[in-house]
Amino acid sequence: MNRDYERGALDDEAAGTDPIALFTTWFNEARDAGVPDHNAMALATAGSLSISCRIVLLSSFDRNGFVFHTNYNSRKAMDLERDPRAALTFFWPQLERQVRIEGKAEHTSGPESDAYFLTRPIERRIASWSSDQSRMVGSREQLEERYARWQERFNGQEIPRPLHWGGVRVRPVRIEFWHGRKDRMHDRVVFEHFADGSWQRMRLQP
Repeated sequence: MNRDYERGALDDEAAGTDPIALFTTWFNEARDAGVPDHNAMALATAGSLSISCRIVLLSSFDRNGFVFHTNYNSRKAMDLERDPRAALTFFWPQLERQVRIEGKAEHTSGPESDAYFLTRPIERRIASWSSDQSRMVGSREQLEERYARWQERFNGQEIPRPLHWGGVRVRPVRIEFWHGRKDRMHDRVVFEHFADGSWQRMRLQP
């Protein structure tokens, strides 16, 4: 519970001036280190009466933002419709690293969502049709019956993307990189995004 972090550091040279490049390096290093579910991230939303947080999977990222996919009728998607502000957190304990991202969410385009949907296994495409995500259901058996009905309906047919399912892109305005250090003197480097497209880097006290 009180162990020290001694696996590395984040100096200014390693941080560089481009947070997307740094994130790419850290993300790939988490993958190469075999971190389980290295693309898992906590998503926090504030569109309801209370703030809500859950784990979702990063589908892709680039300089335009960080993308995950969901049912647009789910609570998280409805929260983001009411208030597009979003926060993402990656934690890779094996590497003693954390990344926090703040930004605004928007739907990806229809063609983008279609392209990703076609990469999903057939069983998950059926699940996108059968589940009214975040809605109550009487029992597990009812949920499985719904799945079986949609499975039968699409038997041997191409499964199109339902209009209520697609991508959400979080366009970052702030990205913070945290690297654990000994004696709780952690490295914290934050980048803030400006309207002209530039990023400003700052170091924060732990």
